[in-house]
Parts: sequence; C-alpha cells; structure tokens
Amino acid sequence: MNESLEIRTLHSSNEMKLVQQLEEEVWKMSAIPIHQTVTAAKNGGIMLGAFHQEKLVGFSYGFAGFDKKQTYLCSHMLGIHPEYQDQGIGAKLKEEQKRVAAELGYDQIIWTFDPLETRNAYLNMNKLRGICSTYFENCYGEMDDGLNKGLPSDRFKIDWWINSEHVENSKGLDEIQSKEGIELFSWALTSSGMPKLGDIEHGLQQYSQYNQPLLVPVPVNIQELKKADSELALDWRMKTRRIFQELFKAGYAAVSLQKTDGEPVHFYVLVKVQQLRINK
Repeated sequence: MNESLEIRTLHSSNEMKLVQQLEEEVWKMSAIPIHQTVTAAKNGGIMLGAFHQEKLVGFSYGFAGFDKKQTYLCSHMLGIHPEYQDQGIGAKLKEEQKRVAAELGYDQIIWTFDPLETRNAYLNMNKLRGICSTYFENCYGEMDDGLNKGLPSDRFKIDWWINSEHVENSKGLDEIQSKEGIELFSWALTSSGMPKLGDIEHGLQQYSQYNQPLLVPVPVNIQELKKADSELALDWRMKTRRIFQELFKAGYAAVSLQKTDGEPVHFYVLVKVQQLRINK
C-alpha cells in the first residue's frame, strides 16, 4: 500500500467531485459544495487527495483562518475510505498538509475532534504532537450522522505548531510521558461491564496540589459504549466536559493519550502550557 499510495494537491472541480463522493461514503451526509472547496483551494486553502491505483481513498481539506493578528490553516476535514482505514493514510495526509502549509508560510494548523474518540486523539497528539487547551461545548449543535448522533457535539481544538520544537523534536513529549501521572478521577465497571466515571468533584478540588502530569480517563470505544448504554455515554460526555473546561481554564493542555492494556479506558495526559516547547 505505502509504495502505491500517492498524495497530491487537488484544485479542479472534477477532483472536488471525487472528494464529495468520498465524503458521503465516510460520513453518510451531504458533502461540502464544490464552489466552496475550489474557492478555498485558490485562496490559501489546501485540499489533498490520497490515491491508491488512481482511486481516491482519503482526503484532507483546510482553509485559511485569521484571529486578530494570527493567521493559520483551519484543517476542517480528514476522511479515509472505510476499506482503507487503520493503514496510516491519515497520518501521511497530515504530514503532507504540514509540509505544504509550511511552504505557504503557515506556522499553525488547527482543527477539532471529539475528545471521546480515542483513535483520533492518538493520531492528533501522540503521532502528530498537536496540543489542546480549548474546549468547544456542543460545537456543531445536534448532528445526525452515524458517528455523532446521540451526544452533544463537544470538540477539542487542536493547535499544531508545525515549526515548533514540540512538533519537530519528540524529546519534549517523551519527557512528559516518562513522568508518572496523577489519577484524580476514578472509574469503575457497571454491572454490565461498562466503564463509568465516578464523582469528579474531589479531583477538581485537588489537582492544583500536584506538579506531575494529570491523567483524565475516557472510554476506549465511545461508539460501542453509546450503542450499549446511551445514558452512560452522555454521563461521560458531561463529566469529561466539566473536567477539561476546568483544567484548560487553569492553564493546562492535553498533550497525549496514554493507552492501557486490556482496560476499557485510556487516559489523556495534561500538563501546564508553559512547560511545552511551542512558539505561539
């Protein structure tokens, strides 16, 4: 696959039609209009396509963003054909996006993802070394597609400082991950064997006493949990929302996902933003 995979920048309306078809295949929802994606690609945006034997199997779409004096690339969508997922294509698209964005003069790329989707978290933080210190509550309102239906569309905003030492040199993240983290938020299994987050108030009162990284549990597979027990999934959403909002407000950032062996939860690792080697 790796040898036959080609990633290239897309510009034409015919190429954008291929992207639309893939969007609908991945998310089962209406695609972005072609006139919008073509215009964005001509004005600081980047549309990348991953092709296997001339078949579009993945894409990454970003447009130019601006906040006060800071310009950045807003990486809006990344989709992989269901038959080609878990083969590293998403990471390759992001690395190419980073390269092209740097050529265009960007220092920062941002995007959002559901913090309860641990597979996305591992890619965004552990592999790409993006960080998050911003939490959007119900970012897109109620969504009816298969992945998002049934829960408020809360999102992490990833900041990918593509020219920073944190991104270019893995040593900083390795040092953080080598330190023992503090588990302040307990969880247990329900009678049906599903993970449930306990009372969070004690942890929210205690975190300021520690200098070590903080560990926040999240379900390994929120989609399976949501199908089995929608109320329990909502409980995870609301409690982790409160935790992340509180910790981000106190100056913490989520920097990686710590996987566990055989447990139904993984852990986000959070540290103070000033400890990170980033150049805002």
